[in-house]
Amino acid sequence: MLVNQENISQLAWQKMADLIPAIIQHHATGAVLMQGYMNQASLEKTLITGKATFYSRSKQALWVKGETSGNFLNVKEVLTDCDKDSLLISCEPIGPTCHLGTESCFPEQKLTKQNFLSQLEQVIANRKNDDPKDSYTAHLFSRGTTKIAQKVGEEGVEVALAAVAETKDDLLGECADLFYHTLVLLQDQNIELNEVMQVLIERHKK
Repeated sequence: MLVNQENISQLAWQKMADLIPAIIQHHATGAVLMQGYMNQASLEKTLITGKATFYSRSKQALWVKGETSGNFLNVKEVLTDCDKDSLLISCEPIGPTCHLGTESCFPEQKLTKQNFLSQLEQVIANRKNDDPKDSYTAHLFSRGTTKIAQKVGEEGVEVALAAVAETKDDLLGECADLFYHTLVLLQDQNIELNEVMQVLIERHKK
């Protein structure tokens, strides 16, 4: 169930003394970032402010993730499970989520190869404003949309040529180049990979 301010009371608060575990998931990569607890007040504040807010069992008080570090969790969606006694919250993290400085409190988790595209998307976005002398990605952005689009076109041709005239390894390498440069172009146009995926999902439904 999609959770909103109108149906908060429908959750199974009575099971754990007004507390519900909340799993925080990266909205783009699907990575689990952390797990905390929410009471009704913290969940309501989360929905109102759009920033993940938890209940500290040790301090017995609400706390906004990132209020001291600046590493906020911007909420995209809040779901509850079939028993309505746990939450899955999709977030866009600002900086590392874990207090130890890692992206996730579960740094050993393995993302699927498919999800790596979303992870690469985040890397590209983070390098957008780097010094072009130090980063090939930043260098591409500095050349402007026309040059980036031209590069995507060149890579597309190279993929086609590799498919008909070269080896499997050559084709894999050219496809990797095309995917990377396409992500750069999407970032240049302020388009998220998720938007492209949504187009594919809608086409699949037809």
